[in-house]
Amino acid sequence: MSNRKILIADDEPDIRLMVSRMLCKEYVVLEAADGEEAVNVARVQKPDLILMDIMMPGIDGYSACYSVKADPATKSIPVIMVTAIGHQLNEKLSAEVGADGYVSKPFSLEELLEVIDKFLEG
Repeated sequence: MSNRKILIADDEPDIRLMVSRMLCKEYVVLEAADGEEAVNVARVQKPDLILMDIMMPGIDGYSACYSVKADPATKSIPVIMVTAIGHQLNEKLSAEVGADGYVSKPFSLEELLEVIDKFLEG
């Protein structure tokens, strides 16, 4: 297991648990239940990558991603937007708020690891 940290920001506990189980063998997994918590955890823990759900109560994933990318302390952290709605508009908006990648639910472990490896190799 590496010491690399991945933050999972999703308001669905089942999704956080599932993704955490997928990744916990290789990464230290951090969790956030909403956008505000995600921004705070990113500032304090400085994860190596953030998996950010778009649809969350309060501060949504777009706003949280924008906040992470606007903060000099966290702007270099890759943010992968995760959503059940695979529309091109979501991909466009994700890019506009600074997201580095995009994954549609449902996803396989292989798909997720492929995207994560793309940003964490090296």
